[in-house]
Amino acid sequence: MTEPIRPSTVLPAHRTPFTLTTEDGQTLIGEVSSPIENPTTALLCLHPNPSGGGMMDSHIYKKAANRLPAMAGVTIVRFNTRGTTSEAGTSTGAYDGGKDEKYDVQAAINYCFDVLKVAELWIVGWSFGTELALCHARDPRIKGLILLSPPLMKVEESDLQFWAHDGRPITALIPEYDDYLKPDEARKRFAVIPQLELIAVDGAKHLWVGEPYVHRVLSEITRIIAPSRLPLPTELEI
Repeated sequence: MTEPIRPSTVLPAHRTPFTLTTEDGQTLIGEVSSPIENPTTALLCLHPNPSGGGMMDSHIYKKAANRLPAMAGVTIVRFNTRGTTSEAGTSTGAYDGGKDEKYDVQAAINYCFDVLKVAELWIVGWSFGTELALCHARDPRIKGLILLSPPLMKVEESDLQFWAHDGRPITALIPEYDDYLKPDEARKRFAVIPQLELIAVDGAKHLWVGEPYVHRVLSEITRIIAPSRLPLPTELEI
């Protein structure tokens, strides 16, 4: 017998809370969800804007942590940027609109390589998190970027030029009905980055609400970072 995967589905994984300290002295809280067997790669999640309720438990990332370690062998690393609260607790400091969050991003990257000893690391940003990725996730150890609903509100042309010259792979998932950047405008803004793969997702909105869109996002992430583990199941054996 089978049952459908639901928003509340939690699959087996090792789940470990952690704290890390930034260069400017803030303490950030997070959680690592790692596969019990057959690991493939690691993914660091940069969450949406905390001023709008974004945090490490924002639903796409929570579902990634609940599913992808078992489904795709992916280690999922989530954390709250400065001043952000989730069920796991509150990171110290104050929200800085993406400026001092540069210290948070680098501390999390260092944690993945220096403490977790990951062999490779991808970055996924969602909304505000895409701005953190494009502006601050430039560590040469990073494999590439995945951008969910990028608003490109605080990203400068020089940031896009950096990635154009850098050459590492970037994939952007753009909802058809996004609140900030729809597919046609995204194609214009991202045209400067020749290696960027832009995927327009029909019917989707900025927050990717609904299980079909969650499955699409998690499948695209897996296609990029652990393609041998596709297709992701939509049902579970019981």
